[in-house]
Amino acid sequence: MPGLVGVEPVRIALDPAGSGRVFEGLGCLSAGASSRLLIEYPEPHRSQVLDYLFTPRYGAAFQHLKVEVGGDVNSTDGCEPSHMHTRGDKNYERGYEWWLMREAKRRNPAIALDALEWGAPAWVGHGHFNSQDNAEYLARFIRGARRVHGLDIDYVGIWNETRADMGFIKRLRHTLDRRGLRGTTIVAMDEIHRWSLVDVMQTDPELARAVGVVGVHYPKFQSSAAAKACGKRIWANEDGPWKGNWEGAVALARMYNRNYIEGRMTKTIIWSPVTAYYDNLPLPGSGVMRANAPWSGHYVLQPALWATAHTTQFTEPGWRYLDDACRLLAGGGSCVALVSPDGAEVSLVFETVDASVPTEVLLELGGAWAGRTYRVWRTSASETFAQQADASPREGRLRLTLDARCIYSVTTTAGQRKGGAISPTPAPFPSHYGEDFERSAVGATPRYFSDQAGIFEVARRVGGPGQSLRQIVTEKGIEWPFHLNPSPESFLGDPTWQDYEVGIDALIEGEGFVSLFGRVGKVPQNASPPDAYWLKVDQDGWWELGTASIPLASGGVPFSAGTWHRLGLRFRGDHITVLIDGRQAVALHDRTYLSGMVGIGCGWHRAQFDNLAIRVDPADANLARGKAVTASSVWDVDHAAANVADGDAYTTRWSAAGGKTAGEWIALDLGQPTLINSVTFRPFDDRIKAYKFQWLDGEQWREAVEGKQLGPHPERRDFPAVRTGRVRLLVTEAKEPPSLWEIELRHRP
Repeated sequence: MPGLVGVEPVRIALDPAGSGRVFEGLGCLSAGASSRLLIEYPEPHRSQVLDYLFTPRYGAAFQHLKVEVGGDVNSTDGCEPSHMHTRGDKNYERGYEWWLMREAKRRNPAIALDALEWGAPAWVGHGHFNSQDNAEYLARFIRGARRVHGLDIDYVGIWNETRADMGFIKRLRHTLDRRGLRGTTIVAMDEIHRWSLVDVMQTDPELARAVGVVGVHYPKFQSSAAAKACGKRIWANEDGPWKGNWEGAVALARMYNRNYIEGRMTKTIIWSPVTAYYDNLPLPGSGVMRANAPWSGHYVLQPALWATAHTTQFTEPGWRYLDDACRLLAGGGSCVALVSPDGAEVSLVFETVDASVPTEVLLELGGAWAGRTYRVWRTSASETFAQQADASPREGRLRLTLDARCIYSVTTTAGQRKGGAISPTPAPFPSHYGEDFERSAVGATPRYFSDQAGIFEVARRVGGPGQSLRQIVTEKGIEWPFHLNPSPESFLGDPTWQDYEVGIDALIEGEGFVSLFGRVGKVPQNASPPDAYWLKVDQDGWWELGTASIPLASGGVPFSAGTWHRLGLRFRGDHITVLIDGRQAVALHDRTYLSGMVGIGCGWHRAQFDNLAIRVDPADANLARGKAVTASSVWDVDHAAANVADGDAYTTRWSAAGGKTAGEWIALDLGQPTLINSVTFRPFDDRIKAYKFQWLDGEQWREAVEGKQLGPHPERRDFPAVRTGRVRLLVTEAKEPPSLWEIELRHRP
């Protein structure tokens, strides 16, 4: 890597005897139901995803796994089931976190395991979180992990992003010690930005003895002077940009280096390892890779995964930072250097993500390092984790030219690799789907369902042989204050479905109601209902159909508790039909929601469901999905034209370049002449003020649709059928660079 002529380099001296804190690894946090769909993946694709996450020197190679202690409450993207639904109930097989810990440990026996609560069942402490009951509840989780799964939980936190009770921290330490769990270290306090626990510890020796690691969430590279001097290890025990794309990779590269350079934090744990939840749930796309399509086995390796690999594949916990070489770089960027425990190996991680011009670096190498060959790996917006030519020092010096907006690893070590498993072709959720719950074990969560409140488990069917799905939580638990729970509800399917019919058998075990949802769009991170049509029927037969905000129709039908009934919804354009026990209860017109998933629900009581059937109209197939796309311009690599045809209506979008407005276009090549008569636009914001949707007739563009306003909500426009191989959206007026999540094409009879 020759240097730039006439440019004074940044000099970095590497002394094997230099001092610094011990590196404790980079970790990930599986919580908030973020890993829900991963366990549903078929083999070998499930193992491929796990290898990319946890196998050393293969992919992200995470060195620490933190998991949620399920509490039967919503913790961001759903509810993770408790190991104790009631005081007398114990089941250490529920959910997927036990499984994920086992799989991570199998791939990396040295990985550290960690656990943290977001909430707890209502019975715990009679609704009081900071209770002896809860200390025992946590101890049972840790002992159950050891007894049932052979897993030692190395660390445990207190209450996610909630002001901790100092007395509870001490109570938990005493409880763990009495239960034979002295090896489990308490990490506190899991609050955002706040290092004030350190100040309290200075005046409370018992608290100081109870806390083994001081950690905060989202510290923005900073820790307090008192934290740095407290004698405890200090961590960023939840961090991250919540994005796996290049923007996320850039943010992680900064964070991994600067958390140590500026804050002296020796471990960073990010949420989340993998986006394995539906895109219409809160905070979509948080993982360093995507795996939320188990029906096809498709997964996506994202730049953030390789940004992580630039540290984890070149260092291990137990290595030592060399403080004199850990610094911010003039012109933008940073560097950390780490040495192996025996002093034989050294690795440096550079990031120049804020630089606008190349950076010259001169490494001054001490001891045996002066005669070693250095391997170089590089990630940029256009190429991830690519090995470069080896570099050799001259007279104990190694000069490097680092391109702007890149990530580099420079190392004496070998064995790094970019995993070679290939994801299968993507495919949408099955358009004809049924579930009778007979294939799942009693007590299990059936495939693809995502509980947003309450817990839906497979159970013995009331009133007949076989199995059904039962909602079993009868009282709201101790909620995480950042996400209060709505009534019990669970969703599945494809957020882009428009015309379909869904039906399910439902039984109310006592007083209460049962629900069927259709066209479920965005699900909020609060107790409000989702953007969806919501059919509710109570034990007296009173039914109501409404949106998230207003009722649309209601009435009465013969209905009773303890008896199975059939609920159904049918959608055709703006025509909606409600079916109860095979009879039409109402047919009406409404355009509030164009598309979405399906779901079931009830009140805070027990209810059962069976024989789910979804039938999507064949004409509902999106003819644009997966087709080639071009555009007049793009904002950056994360806003590519292809995003409007990838089937992802919530996390990926096209945007024109900065400063571009009127005259911008985006075109889809259908591959062959195709009959279409309907287009659905999913705009980002309300930037587009006037547009033309055109089809190519020979060499001439002809208008199919013309409009004055596009956004911020999805819009469906029908037009006389045309046969064409190419269409485009031409923006004739915009207040900002036009941007769309998705463009969908259909031919409807």
